[in-house]
Amino acid sequence: MKLSFKNIDKQFSDLPVIKGFDRDIGDGELVALVGPSGCGKSTLLHLVAGLEKPSAGTLLADGKPIKGAHPERMLMFQENALYPWLTLVQNVALALELQKQDKSSALRSARAWLGKVNLAGFEDYFPHQVSGGMRQRAALARAFITNPKALLLDEPFGALDALTRMTLQDVLRQLIRETTPTVLLVTHDVDEALFLADRILVFSARPATVLKEFTLSQQEKSHDLSAFASMRREILGLLGINTEVDNGPPRETAPPSVGTPAAGGVLTADRAESRAAPKFTEEALA
Repeated sequence: MKLSFKNIDKQFSDLPVIKGFDRDIGDGELVALVGPSGCGKSTLLHLVAGLEKPSAGTLLADGKPIKGAHPERMLMFQENALYPWLTLVQNVALALELQKQDKSSALRSARAWLGKVNLAGFEDYFPHQVSGGMRQRAALARAFITNPKALLLDEPFGALDALTRMTLQDVLRQLIRETTPTVLLVTHDVDEALFLADRILVFSARPATVLKEFTLSQQEKSHDLSAFASMRREILGLLGINTEVDNGPPRETAPPSVGTPAAGGVLTADRAESRAAPKFTEEALA
């Protein structure tokens, strides 16, 4: 699905959020949106999802105006939003049942998708019985099961620890390669953007304008992003993050104690004092 933003403005009452956003997102492309909190990144996703309307400008999906929500444009939040009274397989199957697919075939498809995100054997567990990472895997399966043409990801792994986040980035990348949706990814994790994206748009503070666009090479990427170190520094700099090492003022070396030889095997006054007054530990006092 090709997405076209043509001079998009968005404001809430008197608060301008997005100003003059003008970009095309190609079919099957993954574009990461990076910027300060509250600058309007998530609002862009809501516009594409059809949950909000632009204040000015035109927003097209495959050349047609977006007039409301549609299953072809799937929005996934940081929160997994699983229903606690349903099992994992029931949660995933619900996405198909809402599209009028019969329950038995929806459950079969849901089990297959849970297998793709490495949750085979956990289909009949409830959300509270599994870890946060496993719940987010189930949310990924639910997002992909309807085969959306556009996937809108709003910090999907932001609440996870670093190792779990990288593991799920691998899972997400594999699912995207298999199903080839157009993806808009909102993230505050620059490394995540570098690892997953074909392009990165760095936004200013509100109202959001694009400070710079980065196009990543098509080379195979791993979590070792050392090849992108200079790009990473530039992105962090645009976000106001200092990447220079600050060693501080030069440290002054204290002169040796009076009567203490500068070298040799003779005890200094400090060492002699430490031997003369042994320290007691809690174990010694017990």
